[in-house]
Amino acid sequence: MNGSPSAVLFACGMNAVRSPMAAAITRHLFPNAIYVASAGVREGEPDGFVTAVMEEIGIDVSRHQPHTFEDLADTSFDVVISLAPEAHHRALELTRTMAFDAEYWPTEDPTVVGGTREQRLDAYRRVRDTLLQRIKERFGWKPPLTG
Repeated sequence: MNGSPSAVLFACGMNAVRSPMAAAITRHLFPNAIYVASAGVREGEPDGFVTAVMEEIGIDVSRHQPHTFEDLADTSFDVVISLAPEAHHRALELTRTMAFDAEYWPTEDPTVVGGTREQRLDAYRRVRDTLLQRIKERFGWKPPLTG
């Protein structure tokens, strides 16, 4: 499926870092145009580094509560985009009983990066910026007209 779907699910191993970042970016770029949700194979815990790097680009994710595939109220997605291998396996399992396109976008896990606070934040920024660019390209984002 090319262009913009009407409903997309971003999935990851835990719904704490990559999938909520991707969902928030998509909502920000396509307000009221795409229904967006995120889920994880496991729940995970909210991550302060995610909140910090998303605030840098004007997106507030501080109220995000991690949840799993089983927590989803709506499962009628056009596309499920997995950001980690285990999430992609779960998405492929779901295609047996649900009709959606499953895409796999291998995405760095910034939680495994050590070092100083700034080095760790840089890893989260790389993930954020990679997702931002990929989402713009995949869904055909165009800057809003001004004037």
